[in-house]
Amino acid sequence: MTRVLVVDDEPQILRALRINLTARHYTVLTATTAATALHTAAREHPDIIILDLGLPDLDGMHVITGLRGWCTAPIIVLTARTDATDTITALDAGADDYITKPFGMGELLARIRAAERRTDTTTPTDPTIVTDDFTIDLAARKVTRDGTTVHLTPTEWAMLAMLARHHGKLVGQRELLTELWGPTYTGHTHYLRVYLAQLRHKLEPDPTHPRHLITEPGQGYRFEI
Repeated sequence: MTRVLVVDDEPQILRALRINLTARHYTVLTATTAATALHTAAREHPDIIILDLGLPDLDGMHVITGLRGWCTAPIIVLTARTDATDTITALDAGADDYITKPFGMGELLARIRAAERRTDTTTPTDPTIVTDDFTIDLAARKVTRDGTTVHLTPTEWAMLAMLARHHGKLVGQRELLTELWGPTYTGHTHYLRVYLAQLRHKLEPDPTHPRHLITEPGQGYRFEI
């Protein structure tokens, strides 16, 4: 069973999510503070984390940063903040998705399912792709650079894997957004810009002049070996 850690200091939200997720056969863990969230994540190793940014003891952005030092579970940010800069900051920090309060339970469940899909995007027959600067082992879900494993979030990995499987070909913005987040996200092109920038920073020798992760303005992206 998929283990979901819900971090929120609002009792009614915790109760609603526990009831709805349990009814759909998820194992639900809860925390109401940042400290408890980090401790629970380290002890229980959840598969997905739903994280409110407005916690009483520490801003949720710091929790994302703390988790991303060692945890690869998808993080869905759940918050009342509506400023676009908060969205970008959360994604930059390592979140995989973002939903604002008030929210519909159906939408949140759809995003959880999308997060599950992003963590299961390879098959045993997937190849290893070698570039001059890094190696992608699609079957092992692993990227190495100069002999060192590169840490990628689930969404960064899913995006890189999709581009790598279609290397040399244009992958459209709509196609990427639908594959990674679902058909309701086709207008969220800023997500793609954020994650491509993060991948370039981690993989490209010169992120400002990428050799492998190429943008085709207004169309999509292309992976070159």
